[in-house]
Amino acid sequence: MAVESEVQVHEEELGGESQELHSEVTIFAEPIHHFKNFTLTNALLTSWVSVIIIIIISLALRRKLREVPGKLQNVFEIAVEGALSLCDQVTNDRALSMRIFPFATSVFFFILVSNWLGIMPLGGFGIVEQGEHGLLFIPYLRGATADINTTLALSFMAVIGANLFGVFSIGIWKTFNKYVNLKVLGSMFTKIRKDPTVVTVAPIQFFVGIVEIVGEFAKVASLSFRLFGNVFAGEVLLASMAAIMAYAIPIPFLFLEILVGFIQALIFTILTIVYFTIAASDHDEHEHEEHSEVGHSGEESKLAKELIQDTA
Repeated sequence: MAVESEVQVHEEELGGESQELHSEVTIFAEPIHHFKNFTLTNALLTSWVSVIIIIIISLALRRKLREVPGKLQNVFEIAVEGALSLCDQVTNDRALSMRIFPFATSVFFFILVSNWLGIMPLGGFGIVEQGEHGLLFIPYLRGATADINTTLALSFMAVIGANLFGVFSIGIWKTFNKYVNLKVLGSMFTKIRKDPTVVTVAPIQFFVGIVEIVGEFAKVASLSFRLFGNVFAGEVLLASMAAIMAYAIPIPFLFLEILVGFIQALIFTILTIVYFTIAASDHDEHEHEEHSEVGHSGEESKLAKELIQDTA
């Protein structure tokens, strides 16, 4: 898949003959340099530039931290506090939010900077190569998240990281039982006399755990293709508008894509926080609390009946 725009260029090396310079928005990242067996693509270069920008800004802010904050520090403190409050709304636990927040914030800023770098005018810098249909322009910078390899890597990192976070939070055995619920199968033999329905309920609960494994792969697909599809569609939209009129028409769509880049980074980050929160939750503890509440309500109703009888 490619969206092409063309301009006329004159090549002195070709004896003054004019050739059409093609610019394509391809579904794959274009190579811009080769280091022996290693190929550097423009999406990978954008990822590196994004990381460097984030590190530079972080170090600059770290050096300017003061006990009495200035205007810039105030702005960032308000933003951090707002983001932490948003994280609290998902986790309902400030201690848990403080553990997830550094990772989630890093993911958010990486995706945000990568999205915005891909639509900046810096994309006008690149190399010209001889393609199948003439000269082909390849930009140095392309949105890293417009490459499916980047979004897949981010999604695998989020899902695997969430499961590792669950292992460190509730233990490897409880995390394992979320997917392969051996404890439920074992309860068939211990609870069958008191509750015969366990024979039918336990296999269903075990199967639900197996479905959760499929759900983990679905999370990877959902996260990666949503982010890739929205960012890549934005690049195609800008290229199409630029092909119609290069200077006036793309400007409103450029601001739209800036907003879309922010929203997509926010959605990916919130879903990551949700996955981490679910992974750190102990289902056995919740079940124990529910049984305790049922027991307390039963005792209260029993006491109420006795009080009514005594009053009568």
